[in-house]
Amino acid sequence: MSYNPVYESSPFTDFALVNPSTALATLNLNWREQDLPEHLRTKHVHRLHPYLGKFVPQLAEIFLRKYRPKVVCDPFGGSGTTLVEANALRIDSVACDISAFNCLLMKVKTDRYNLEILEREILDILEQVQLNASPLFRKQLDDLNTDNEYLKQWFAPQALRELFYYRSLIPAYSYQDVLKIILSRSARSSRLTTHFDLDFPKTPQTTPYQCYKHSRVCRPTDDALQFLSRYSLDTLRRIKEFAQLRTNANITILHGNAREVAFPKIDAVITSPPYVGLIDYHEQHRYAYELLGLPLKSDQEIGAAANGSSKQAKANYIQQIGEVFANLRKQLSKDGVVVIIVHDKNELYRDLAPQIGYRVEEKLERHVNRRTGRRAGDFFEEILIWRPK
Repeated sequence: MSYNPVYESSPFTDFALVNPSTALATLNLNWREQDLPEHLRTKHVHRLHPYLGKFVPQLAEIFLRKYRPKVVCDPFGGSGTTLVEANALRIDSVACDISAFNCLLMKVKTDRYNLEILEREILDILEQVQLNASPLFRKQLDDLNTDNEYLKQWFAPQALRELFYYRSLIPAYSYQDVLKIILSRSARSSRLTTHFDLDFPKTPQTTPYQCYKHSRVCRPTDDALQFLSRYSLDTLRRIKEFAQLRTNANITILHGNAREVAFPKIDAVITSPPYVGLIDYHEQHRYAYELLGLPLKSDQEIGAAANGSSKQAKANYIQQIGEVFANLRKQLSKDGVVVIIVHDKNELYRDLAPQIGYRVEEKLERHVNRRTGRRAGDFFEEILIWRPK
C-alpha cells in the first residue's frame, strides 16, 4: 500500500474558498499526508484528548461552508468535531452523545474561559502534585488507596497514587472539567500497556517488551507525573489557540440516546456515525469512567464491537441508525440537509433514506489512504447527502 498515491487532480485544500455554489463532486477529498498533515488534522482543541473514530475536521468545515446552516446538529457528537468547526464559522450547533465522557470532552473543547484564571489553576494543581510526589512528601500519596480492581490492574502503584492525588485536588478549582480531561489524558498514557498499543490494550503489560514503536526494549511506565506535566501545558496551549477562533455562536450538548432525545429545530446534520462491530466507545475511555465515576451506558451504544458484526448485529445496527435519523427528521427544516460520513463497506445505508423520510441527493466517495501505526491500511469512505422528502 502506497501512502503517497497519485491522483488525477490535486487534493483540495483551499477550504475557505468553499461556498454555496461550490460543486462538491469537483473537489478531490483524497488527502495524503503531504496535503493535510497531522498537525492540521489535529489543530488546537481537536487533539485535546485521543479519540478513536473521529472524522477529519476539514470535512466538517467544507460542508458547513457549502450549506451555511443556521443550526447544525451532530447526533453522534463524539469528540465534538462538528461543534468546534461550526463555532469557528459562527454557526449555532447541537450535539448528542450517549457517552458521558464524550459530553465532558465536547464541553471542555468548546467552553469559553478566562484564560488567566485557567492558566493559574492548571499550573497550580500541577505544582501541588509535583511537590507531593517528591520523597519528602510521599506520605500523602501513600495514604491514597482504592478497592477499584480495574485501576489496580492497569496502573502501577506510584502512577495511581499520583493520579488519585491530582483527582483529590480538583474540587478546589473553578475549571474542574478541564482538569478532569488532563487527568484522563494522563491516565491513558500511564496505563500498564505497550507504547504501540494505547488504542486497543487487551491485558496489562507489567514486564519489559520489544517495542515496535521505538525499535528497542521498553518498560511499562510506573508514574503519571510526567504525563500530567506534559498534558497540562499542551491543554493550556490548545485552549488558548482555539480561544482566538472561538465565536459567540450557541453550543448545545445533549447527554442522551439520539434515537429518542428531543432535538431542537435544526437545518443541517453533519455527522460520522459509529461503524458496526468496530469500536466500544465506552471501553476506549474506561480509565476515565473509573477515575471520574462517570455513568456507563455502554448497553445503549449503536454498533458496539462487543455485539460483533454478525448478520443480526448488522440488522440491529441499521435499524437503530434509522431510528436516529427518523428522530432528527422531526426537527429538520423542509429545505435542510443531512451529511453522513461513513465507511459503508456492507452497503447497510443503501436503501435507508427513503424508508425514513429522506431522498438521496448525492453520494461522494473519498480514499482514506493515510493510516498510522499498527492500524495502517486504506479504505474508501462514503459521504451521503440526504434531503427530507
